[in-house]
Amino acid sequence: MSIDFKAAKESLLQLKEEYETRISKIEDHIQNPQDDLNEHWEDQAISYRQNDMRRNLMVEARQSLVHVENALSHIENGTYGECEVCGEQIQQQRLEAIPYATLCMDHAE
Repeated sequence: MSIDFKAAKESLLQLKEEYETRISKIEDHIQNPQDDLNEHWEDQAISYRQNDMRRNLMVEARQSLVHVENALSHIENGTYGECEVCGEQIQQQRLEAIPYATLCMDHAE
């Protein structure tokens, strides 16, 4: 079964847009909090904890965005869908589930 590069690219571009939007929203919320810090230290602690969680989500989104951009580069250079370890074609079902996968099922385990 051959890879539908057009569909893969479309899927990756949608993911890229989603991650960029997510990053932008998180950055905006961290820089411009929706709620002012209260005078109560308990409320401040909750706000700080929420910002830590947002930062963690942003790091995860940025890492995913890098994976997506790398996959788009692989489409452009003709290596998309090849396992980085063995060079064999990654299973279609795996690429449909994780369009930026770089390992076949055997090497992903």
